Amino acid sequence: MKRPCVALLALVVAFGAAVPVRAEEWPSRPVRIVNTFAPGGAADILARVVADHLSEAFKQQFFVETRSGAGGTIGVQTVANSEPDGYNFVITTLSLAIIGPFMNPRIGYDPFKDLTHVAYIAGSPILFIVSANNEVKSLKDFVARSKASAMPLTYGSSGLQAAGHMVAQSFAMQADLRFDIIPYKGAAQSIIDVVANHIDFATPTVTSASGQLRGGAVTGLAVSADQRLPDYPEVPTFRELGYDLVATNWFGLAGPAGLPPDIVRRVNREVNVAMAKPESQQRMREDGMLVHAMDAAQFRKFIADEGVRWKPVIERAGLIEK
Repeated sequence: MKRPCVALLALVVAFGAAVPVRAEEWPSRPVRIVNTFAPGGAADILARVVADHLSEAFKQQFFVETRSGAGGTIGVQTVANSEPDGYNFVITTLSLAIIGPFMNPRIGYDPFKDLTHVAYIAGSPILFIVSANNEVKSLKDFVARSKASAMPLTYGSSGLQAAGHMVAQSFAMQADLRFDIIPYKGAAQSIIDVVANHIDFATPTVTSASGQLRGGAVTGLAVSADQRLPDYPEVPTFRELGYDLVATNWFGLAGPAGLPPDIVRRVNREVNVAMAKPESQQRMREDGMLVHAMDAAQFRKFIADEGVRWKPVIERAGLIEK
């Protein structure tokens, strides 16, 4: 009586061996999102907004891990070198995906070959600010002062690879001006030095300078948005002042190269859902952030276009490291 059972068991085992094991449902364990800058900054805030929503949407924990250092490149390299299994993502920026790799060919990763760009999160335009205790009250005044100065005017930017550096360089080229950059580790100290008139101007993001702008400590001469910002209607755009200059310090989400298309599609969709929530929209507006929904293909094209746009500026300014 035992032989039929044995035979049946053998048949079941054989059949089971012939059927491929079903791949695990993603995500089946916690997912890491690497924040490449200091805690509390815009990248960290956006990473947590996204992580909270993805945790809810996928019923699995998405946690933020800070890996700052070397201008954010350490965090990018960590994810670029990880397995493309959907459990490691990183917050990228204009500086990490475009400016840094162009300026330093030995940066340690190729943003177009070593990463899968998944989703656009948000971007903050750049403010051109001077101290409110300054005779300069408009960009026209500033240009006149700069041309009359025997020495290049000094400005503060949060690093040599920051979006503010690129905006200042682009404006200088278009207006035929000369500036000397003073790189800071972050925007906060550069804004303090502008208020005290220790430097002539600074190019922080709207997000970084919103408090001082609202409080009247600085004057916004121009903003690199495509139109005036609703919460700062008194600040004109570069474009309306005659300069072809629209730029944002944008933040995106990326994974290692070879990330499965289905995971890319699902995460991209949920990031767009997260940023479309009324509470997210309100917070972004208060922080001077702009949100644009893009699918993954549109985001990849956006990054490629940013490369085409900023590479000539970097080359003309002689910023490529030898």
